[in-house]
Amino acid sequence: MTSESYYYGTGRRKTSIARVKLLPGAGNIIVNGKPYEDLFGRFALRARILMPLRVTNTSAKFNAVVKVEGGGTAGQAGAISLGIARALALADETLRTPLRRAGLLTRDPREKERKKYGLKRARKAPQYTKR
Repeated sequence: MTSESYYYGTGRRKTSIARVKLLPGAGNIIVNGKPYEDLFGRFALRARILMPLRVTNTSAKFNAVVKVEGGGTAGQAGAISLGIARALALADETLRTPLRRAGLLTRDPREKERKKYGLKRARKAPQYTKR
């Protein structure tokens, strides 16, 4: 691997899309030009982002440069996690098994259901009155 090479992974979750470049480095994660700690205040979201690196024990081997757009913070954290996991699987084929076992290579297919006419939300109906 030369100094200019990197591994690329795309992650999606809800309406968020994350494009991840994995470079050799000390474990810094930069999201949209800022450290990920600045954008993700909740501990659970930070843990979600770091999960692929923790499962594979590669926290100190790679830097991640991420561009993420769309959705909220929870969706963005999930998208970044999937992107990092996919890039790690490309970087080293032996990491694919532990990532798969932890469920980090599976895209979460749940999307927001659209609102239907005559209802208050996607499924909530107005209260029924008998008389």
